[in-house]
Amino acid sequence: MANTKAVDFAKIKAEEGAPYAKPVQILDNDGNVVNKDLMANFSDDLLVDLMKKMVWERALHEQTMSFSKQGRLGFYAPTWGEEASEMGTAAAFKKNDFLFPAYRDLPQLIQHGATVAQMYLWSKGYLKGNMFDARALRPQIIIGAQMVEMAGGALGIKKNGEKDAVAYAYTGEGGSSQGDTYEGMNFAGAFQAPAVFIIQNNGWAISFPRKLQTYAQTIAQKGVAAGIPGVQVDGMDVLACYEVAKEAREFAAAGNGPVLIETLTYRFGAHSSAGDDPSRYRTKEEEKPWFDKDPLIRLRKYLTKKGLWSEDEENKYADECKEDFKKAMKEADSVEPEKVTDMLKRTFEVPTPDIKEQIKKYEAKESK
Repeated sequence: MANTKAVDFAKIKAEEGAPYAKPVQILDNDGNVVNKDLMANFSDDLLVDLMKKMVWERALHEQTMSFSKQGRLGFYAPTWGEEASEMGTAAAFKKNDFLFPAYRDLPQLIQHGATVAQMYLWSKGYLKGNMFDARALRPQIIIGAQMVEMAGGALGIKKNGEKDAVAYAYTGEGGSSQGDTYEGMNFAGAFQAPAVFIIQNNGWAISFPRKLQTYAQTIAQKGVAAGIPGVQVDGMDVLACYEVAKEAREFAAAGNGPVLIETLTYRFGAHSSAGDDPSRYRTKEEEKPWFDKDPLIRLRKYLTKKGLWSEDEENKYADECKEDFKKAMKEADSVEPEKVTDMLKRTFEVPTPDIKEQIKKYEAKESK
């Protein structure tokens, strides 16, 4: 009988270790199947859906960077190159799961139920950008803090007796160097909460390389100290990311405790729209092997060979997505900026004397 599971999380947990074998992979760089058993889990419809999600995210990145250069947005963290890691994992979760995103996780948050216009308003710093019906928190700016929040959310799910629900969160390998990430894992492990920690190892914490952040062989093995099974996955292979995340979710939702996933991916461009220049700390020689692993090219090759996809279809769909993003930006631009006094009144439930003074000061200005 074929083995249709990518990871035996129960075995890893029982042996108190993390796997050191090659990361889980289904498609290689050239779009060839390297794990036929796992490929059998994918229908044609699911394959095309995952491709469209990656095309959607890349189009979102391109159009949003254009808006950012026009000065129409605030802070924006690009996702170019990380489409497989983000869309593959995000697609494995359900709408009743709780997402705790970081600032680079706007695509996952939109897939989870927020709108593009809301995320543009979030980037602009508007209150409405933090108000959505999805079971998710606003994107966390503090590095790694969402991991602590997520552990608490997962414990809440357990205490409320919710069935078939988990909490999940993302951070980069830089975020894994923060104490918050370990504290979140330790807390979730101690209470056996249904939590899935996803660390996107894209090689760089802004200009600081992964090799200088930790001497550990993998990020995945860091779950060992918290009693959490960890696994590495090829983060440029959307199919592997989806399969591992789906199994991790099932494991956690079944009451087996938390899971740690390390996706090996790469940030093709800058860290953020705030002026970072990767050419100052990375070489073309380092970047080329990663560009050769481009997740869209990899799946495109496979689907084209199967007659399920074409570059023309891809370009047409990307153009359609960009038109939708332009409409979303127009919607966000139509929202009136908040008054300074409104922001100050929300800062504390009971305004401090200093805040009260500032409110009076700005009320006087706004009344003119």
